[in-house]
Amino acid sequence: MEALVFTERTAIGLDVHARSVQAEALDTVTGEVVQARLAGELATVLDWVEGVRAVHGPVRVAYEAGPTGFGLARALAQAGIGCVVAAPSKMLRPAGDKVKTDKRDAALLVSLLRLDELVEVRVPSLAQEAARDLTRARDDARTDLMAARQRLSKLLLRQSIVYPVGKQAWTGVHDRWLRSWRRGGLGGAGIGTLHAFDTAYDTVVQAKARRDHLDQLIGQMAADSEFTAVTNRLACLRGISTLTGFALAVEIGDWHRFTGRSIASFLGLTPSEHSSGQSRILGPITRAGNAHARRLLIEAAWHHKPQYRPGPTMRARWAKAPTQAATRGDTGNRRLHHRWMRLLARNKKTTIINTAIARELAGWCWCLAVME
Repeated sequence: MEALVFTERTAIGLDVHARSVQAEALDTVTGEVVQARLAGELATVLDWVEGVRAVHGPVRVAYEAGPTGFGLARALAQAGIGCVVAAPSKMLRPAGDKVKTDKRDAALLVSLLRLDELVEVRVPSLAQEAARDLTRARDDARTDLMAARQRLSKLLLRQSIVYPVGKQAWTGVHDRWLRSWRRGGLGGAGIGTLHAFDTAYDTVVQAKARRDHLDQLIGQMAADSEFTAVTNRLACLRGISTLTGFALAVEIGDWHRFTGRSIASFLGLTPSEHSSGQSRILGPITRAGNAHARRLLIEAAWHHKPQYRPGPTMRARWAKAPTQAATRGDTGNRRLHHRWMRLLARNKKTTIINTAIARELAGWCWCLAVME
């Protein structure tokens, strides 16, 4: 991403909240400062910024990315006003400044904007944000389903009811096993326990239905959208299904703003470091950046541990992608499995190995995503 260069006459900082906006404008020619406390509506903020521009010439606006989203940035851009959505974690704040107010936050944004010290967050398109909302809703449904299953299994455990070892849980067979215990009264459990089981079981069924419905919607969108081509290319790698590939495509958005090296840093998969003088200390991964995409890559990396033998599922994915992407995906799969085996032979912990594989997998994903 190109560095920001402030060339306008007036810098405006907005400390945005759900119901109010603290605004400050600085005319860099006259030194005049204009402050205002505005309502949270977009029209009110736009009118105030337009008024400042009419009096003090060309302006550029900055505000921090947050839960209020990107609607303000899109509205300002549509009005022809330059806007910077700043990354809060990258903002420089004085270590000794222990007073934090809305006015001081707005003033800090103005100062950093003038000095070109703000790290800009990319504003997604409406289509990308809509697709991202869908994939994150699916992630929430997956989390809810895991929690519901956990509660149900632990309720049974308190009654000394344990599913036999060696059998896979949460399948059709497991469901029939659960219902058979319910018909038998859970081994003589009290009426309160039976009601608790019914509630927990219904929650599992509903959460699974919600997750499956979202899977169907994502599959339909992945098959016919602006992200279809990238999704098909990403799916040439092991561990990246259509759902995972689509989620990665919409989370990253514009892959061309990264390189094969910088993509891992954006995803928080690079080691943290504390070096000074002659000492160099590397720590755990930074966990900075996009947590959703990082989790998907960590999960996908585990699929590269077993022996690599392309099967019908992988060949079907290759058939949807260009030949060059399929060939590169096959090369990446072989390379990542070989790396798994080499690190395993050095007696590395499997969790550390998997993180290293996920870091390299991010580079392979970038390679396929930017392929024309």
